[in-house]
Amino acid sequence: MSDLVPSPADTASAAPARTRRVAAQRVREARDRLTSSSGTRPAFDHELLRQYAQTRTSASLVVILLVVTTGALSSLWVSMVNAALWTCGILAIHAVVIRSCAKFLGQPPAPATTRKWRRRFVTLDLLYGLGWTVILIHPTDVGVVSNTLMLFIMLLVVAVSSMLAASLPIAAFASTVPVTAAIATNFVLRGTLDNYILAALAVLAECYFALLAHRLHSTTLATLEARAEKDALIGELEQAKAISDEARHRAEAANVSKSRFLAQMSHELRTPLNAILGFSEVMKSEIFGPHAVPVYKDYSADIHNSGVHLLNLINEILDLSRIEAGRYELNEEPFSLVHAVADCHHLLKLRASNRGITIHEAFEEDMPKLWGDERATRQIVLNLLSNAIKFTPQGGEIWLKAGWTASGGQYLIVKDTGSGIPDDEIPIVLASFGQGSNSIKSAEQGAGLGLPIAKSLIDMHGGTFTLKSKLRIGTEVIITFPPERVMAALAPLPEDAPPLQPDDSHERASARGRPIMNAGTGL
Repeated sequence: MSDLVPSPADTASAAPARTRRVAAQRVREARDRLTSSSGTRPAFDHELLRQYAQTRTSASLVVILLVVTTGALSSLWVSMVNAALWTCGILAIHAVVIRSCAKFLGQPPAPATTRKWRRRFVTLDLLYGLGWTVILIHPTDVGVVSNTLMLFIMLLVVAVSSMLAASLPIAAFASTVPVTAAIATNFVLRGTLDNYILAALAVLAECYFALLAHRLHSTTLATLEARAEKDALIGELEQAKAISDEARHRAEAANVSKSRFLAQMSHELRTPLNAILGFSEVMKSEIFGPHAVPVYKDYSADIHNSGVHLLNLINEILDLSRIEAGRYELNEEPFSLVHAVADCHHLLKLRASNRGITIHEAFEEDMPKLWGDERATRQIVLNLLSNAIKFTPQGGEIWLKAGWTASGGQYLIVKDTGSGIPDDEIPIVLASFGQGSNSIKSAEQGAGLGLPIAKSLIDMHGGTFTLKSKLRIGTEVIITFPPERVMAALAPLPEDAPPLQPDDSHERASARGRPIMNAGTGL
């Protein structure tokens, strides 16, 4: 069968549909961005907030450890009471953040609530950042070690805050910019070169972590978009599968209806057709006496030939329908391919002789039998040989060849010197009810089912079907049977076969010499 190639009309109709689908998707994305507070889809806004809340909740212990450690170290430049008060205040802000995150995670998504929670989280992070500025601003008379410690704590706070709030960049800026600004300002006010360098390092660190948070946000957003596209694709696949299942059910129902129709119509057609064939045979043979008008005999012969043609057509349609429905069962048995081909040649020899066609045979000798359906094989040979006779002109030649394949199988070749088939029409003649231009021009009888049935039957045997043809030269059809269907003879046994019955003469002789009464004697 040829590959299905979309027609230009189908391609032209599919292109506008694809363009409309892409345009509709762009309009929907633009509408979502206009209704979103962050320039993305509303669903992405809520999902980003969910990731922010989940990250803050999962990293709660890390933040607590950082606050407690910083509070303990802050006793180096502030009093213990102030350090404890600061620690409690930061922990209280952190507790409010964690509680807000848990409350947000328990609510259903909604655009209005998403914007409200977004503002709340930004405000809480701003308070969190301002709280860190309180402890990091200290008197200007501390040494270089304290300055380095302050810069280290600032970098640690900025890094942790940037990572935790990467899903919400505005919250990351709100929690880190106050800390960086306070530290940089404190260093600049001291007026020394070292402090200027530390202030520049603080600003550069803030820029770096801001860029890192932005990159993380872009990556998260790309992941969400990929997941949304995947979900949309899964939805489309499920919808397409549902449509495909429905179409398959309809096709199966139509196939069942077709099978029932063919079975019913074959019975309804065969009953009157048998009467037509029988009565036309009686009239053609003039069993009850000669016709008064001689032309009636010719009419009877035409009626009988038409009935035979119609019966063959019905049989071919039924065979093809059973093959397509998978209900054609092979009646496999050992048979000789050469004998089957020779019998088919004998059946059609008279038809070929009437047309002046010579059929040559070239069979290899001593070929073993095949394991397959002999009736199906005969049908294949009859179909191929009938087509060769039909399309070979008077005085032409046909070759029948059978032999071994290179892989150990068996092949059959039917070659003629007919008009041939164009290359672009080979897929057509192999399709059901397909007829080439030569068949239409010559008005030869046939429904275009001979080659498709032959190809289907050889496919059921696991073989191959090859059609080669050239215009005004001829057509060659090659069918092969696989090696596993060749019945190789078993080699003789190297030793004599064992006897059918065991030889018990020795046992009978020993039984004669054994005493009859030996019970209790130990013998």
